[in-house]
Amino acid sequence: MNSKTRFEDWQFPEIKDGVLTKYHWLVQNRDGFRLGYKTDIGAFSYINARYGVTLEDQVQIGSHCSIYSVSTIDGRKGPVVLKKNCRVGSHSTIMPGVTIGENAVVGAHSYVTHDIPANAVAFGVPAKVVKNARQ
Repeated sequence: MNSKTRFEDWQFPEIKDGVLTKYHWLVQNRDGFRLGYKTDIGAFSYINARYGVTLEDQVQIGSHCSIYSVSTIDGRKGPVVLKKNCRVGSHSTIMPGVTIGENAVVGAHSYVTHDIPANAVAFGVPAKVVKNARQ
C-alpha cells in the first residue's frame, strides 16, 4: 500500500490535553503541539509538548514512542521538531531540543538526544547516525 492510498481519507484527529486520541496516543500540554498533514502516530505513544513539539507533514511515528520537550530527570527543555517525511521506529524516545531532519529514519528502540540530519539513518542508545545523504 503506498502513502497516497494509505492516507486517502486522512483527517486531523481530535486531540484533547491528556486524553487518549481514538488512535490511542496522548498529548500533554496540547497548546504547544503542532500536527502536520497526513501524519501517522502509533498507538500508545506519548507526547509532552510543554515547550513545543512540531510534527511536520507526512511524519510517521511507531507505537509506544515518547517525545519530550521537557525532562524532569535532567532539567533539559526545548522544542522538538520532526521534519517532513521523517520516520521514527517503535519504542523510541526523543528528548528535549531535538530536531529530526526531513526524510530521516530513526530505528526502533532508539534514544535520541541530539539532532539527526536530513536524509540520515540513525539508531541506538544513544542514537548515532550510521548513514547520511553524503554516503
